[in-house]
Amino acid sequence: EQYQTLEGWGSSLCWWAGQVGTWDETKIDKIIDLITSPDKLNMNIFRYNIGGGDDPAHINGHMVKGKGKRAEMEGFKCSPDAPYNWNADEAQRKILLKIKEKRPDAIFEAFSNSAPYWMTYSGCSAGHTDPLKDNLKPEYYEMFCDYLLDVCKHYKSVYNIEFKTLEPFNEAYSNYWYNQGSQEGCHFEPESQIKIIRMLYSKLQESGLPTVLAASDETNLNQFLTVQKAYREAGDIWEKLGQLNTHTYSGTNAEREEVRRLIQLSGKPFWQSETGPSSSNGIESNLLLAQKLFDDMNIMQPQAWLDWQLMEEHNNEWCVLQGNFQTQEYHPIKNLYVRMQITRFFKQGYTFINTGNKHALAALSPSGKELVISVLNTKKQEQSFNINLKQCTGKLYLQKVWRTSSSEDCSTISGLKINNKTLGYKSPGLSITTFIIHLK
Repeated sequence: EQYQTLEGWGSSLCWWAGQVGTWDETKIDKIIDLITSPDKLNMNIFRYNIGGGDDPAHINGHMVKGKGKRAEMEGFKCSPDAPYNWNADEAQRKILLKIKEKRPDAIFEAFSNSAPYWMTYSGCSAGHTDPLKDNLKPEYYEMFCDYLLDVCKHYKSVYNIEFKTLEPFNEAYSNYWYNQGSQEGCHFEPESQIKIIRMLYSKLQESGLPTVLAASDETNLNQFLTVQKAYREAGDIWEKLGQLNTHTYSGTNAEREEVRRLIQLSGKPFWQSETGPSSSNGIESNLLLAQKLFDDMNIMQPQAWLDWQLMEEHNNEWCVLQGNFQTQEYHPIKNLYVRMQITRFFKQGYTFINTGNKHALAALSPSGKELVISVLNTKKQEQSFNINLKQCTGKLYLQKVWRTSSSEDCSTISGLKINNKTLGYKSPGLSITTFIIHLK
């Protein structure tokens, strides 16, 4: 039973890139190498945030008190009549261009968290005074569409960056974007989203860009299903979208199954474009997030799966690198190796197959000569796995086994053999193990 073919793994660039992009060049290059190299994290998909930009009077205010300086994204236009300031957002752009240089095959998405503050009811790019109300004024819909497209066209003409997708909304149906809040955010009712998609699609068709629209990047599966059903009922929206996106901060496996059916009905490419941990801390949290990845890939079956952040300062859950944005110090944390167990070995172009086990993920290489299997143990006790390979014809050769646990960091282990096309394995508590099997 073969499922989706992998387009890739990745992350958003905001907010971490807006900080790391100001660092020493040598350090930046090492971080980019760690993130993108095929023998390391092997990430190839990155989401560039088109900042709206907040009221200058709010700088070093509510966002800094909420999520820190990193959340204050720079916009490119400070008023309806102002010229574009293409020098803005230099740090995030530097990371974007470094990735492009290191991975010419990288895939980029442009996304918006909020329109510029001067287009909004509240005069604040963090949201409306009532978080259940749209913040973008209808009279600015067209200018907002132009703003997004002008940024995409600038990056194409000046830097030869072609955004595969443009996502005009971010968790837009949520109720937590509010005036003077902790980050850029903008509520859009489904009806408003539909109006903007129609307008933006028409302008995009005239722009000459190869970019397609993606939507709706809702925060959880319940809201994604609600908004996508509204799109479907509108009758003309799915045909205007080149891709569907969702976040999986929460969602049940029953909802994942419903999402898969809806995606199949739409016939569209599909990304899990942003997620993060749900509970616990340290390696337990990291492995639970890996379980979410397994559930997403096995049940929902997106072609791509992305993290929200790659570097954070004060936690070891929402990142793979822990750093200090002021001192330019950083170090890998356990989550980097947990993620590497998947992203390094499940490569672009591999096709996922049914494992029949929620704690296992498996994929075949395009040639059919390599089978990658990963098993996950989120419990503190040892767990036994019996991997049945009898449906694989020909000879099997266990090339390598890699494991991350409390005491191991994507380390090779030995002593395992395939006997009678069966691989027995005792997984240590709190670990993730990846098997590379050659098929002859």
